[in-house]
Amino acid sequence: MSEAQRAVRQDARDLTAFQKNILVVLAEEARYGLAIKRELEDYYGEEVNHGRLYPNLDDLVNKGFVEKSELDKRTNEYALTDDGFAAVLDDIEWTLSKFVTDDDRAETVRDLVGN
Repeated sequence: MSEAQRAVRQDARDLTAFQKNILVVLAEEARYGLAIKRELEDYYGEEVNHGRLYPNLDDLVNKGFVEKSELDKRTNEYALTDDGFAAVLDDIEWTLSKFVTDDDRAETVRDLVGN
């Protein structure tokens, strides 16, 4: 693994849970800000303040995990970069390495992913 890849991995591992959840939402498809906000509100079961969402999106853009593009004069679209995709995979891999400790848990995960 190159030094640059190690740095990206460490940056990804230093993200907050909220930032990681934004990446997970964007793993499904690119979205504009309010669509991300709605997905997160569904997950958290409460309102997500604009003052929390947009600074975190900007931080993810600055770190290279999310790409921001203009849909129209008032609306931006956000999409995962390759580093963002790698960050999501790294988090899933680490979580599964700690969770899947026996055949029953492995079966539970297989059921979740539909295999």
